[in-house]
Amino acid sequence: MKRRQAIQKGMLATGGLMLLRKSTTAETIQPKTNTAGFPLVISTWAPNVKANAAAWEILSKGGRALDAVEAGVRIPEADPEDSSVGYGGLPDRDGHVTLDACIMDEKGNCGSVMFLRHIMHPISVARLVMEKTPHVVLVGEGALQFALKNGFKKENLLTPESEKIWRNWLKKSQYDPMETLRHMKKPEDKRSKGGMDNHDTIGMLAIDQNGNLSGACTTSGMAFKMHGRVGDSPIIGAGLFVDNEVGAATSTGVGEEVIRICGSHTIVEAMRYGKSPQEACKIGVERMLKLRKDNIKDLQIGFLAVNKAGEIGAFSLRPGFTYAFRMGDGQDVVSEAESLLKN
Repeated sequence: MKRRQAIQKGMLATGGLMLLRKSTTAETIQPKTNTAGFPLVISTWAPNVKANAAAWEILSKGGRALDAVEAGVRIPEADPEDSSVGYGGLPDRDGHVTLDACIMDEKGNCGSVMFLRHIMHPISVARLVMEKTPHVVLVGEGALQFALKNGFKKENLLTPESEKIWRNWLKKSQYDPMETLRHMKKPEDKRSKGGMDNHDTIGMLAIDQNGNLSGACTTSGMAFKMHGRVGDSPIIGAGLFVDNEVGAATSTGVGEEVIRICGSHTIVEAMRYGKSPQEACKIGVERMLKLRKDNIKDLQIGFLAVNKAGEIGAFSLRPGFTYAFRMGDGQDVVSEAESLLKN
């Protein structure tokens, strides 16, 4: 999918933003070490430097990683110009914006909501599921009832722009998820020279000053999906996994493929047995490719990982997966991940 494959590759460094260009040298498969020390925050996709900044406000003051990742991903959730997360997300084929999110802390506590409608911040509902219920997952109408009972406001999340794109798609109503996102192109969008900022689900990982890890993942899912479809993003072990003794991982891309290999859990387990975050992410992509080698046309997945030492890694199936991070020095860095395939 275009939005899952590409970010504006010509993005230039501005202000405090440093761009690391992808290299084909052997050094790129080595883990990136957090030489500046904790804290650390890393998220999928270059535009999420904004989300990282919100997380950093908490981390830099000694706050908890869990609070940081929740605050961070709330930024794209409330951004009407972000067509892949929360408010402004593209709807399913019936015109409904449905949201998925999960969160996990350093103690193994976790919460998730799936197929949630009308709530601006599903990540915060997921956290309440974790903290106020004996459950891990709430779905659909039950998740909505829980949110409303806990003070969340019911809102219309379908923006005029997203509705326009959906109605344009309805002219043919061809349910082909790998093609529908061509309707998303917005030439008038000045955020990038190529049109829109192509990106997807936000997955965020953080380490606080105490060395504790947490993660969050949130999305509006695949555009024009079947009503009721849920991808990997709200599934603990697929879209997100945190083990405070080892590290954490998150994912982006076609969620069905991540679910097949329990992607984030697979990567954390690889780190448990000695692999660097970079090597572990590559193992996840290779496992998916081996499983689906005869059916990968237009598929894209990408993984991010961080270990307990603060080393980070990223790897994708195809070129175009970018990520953003801040380390102890507070400088924003954007990089493009290495990929298994060349196109």
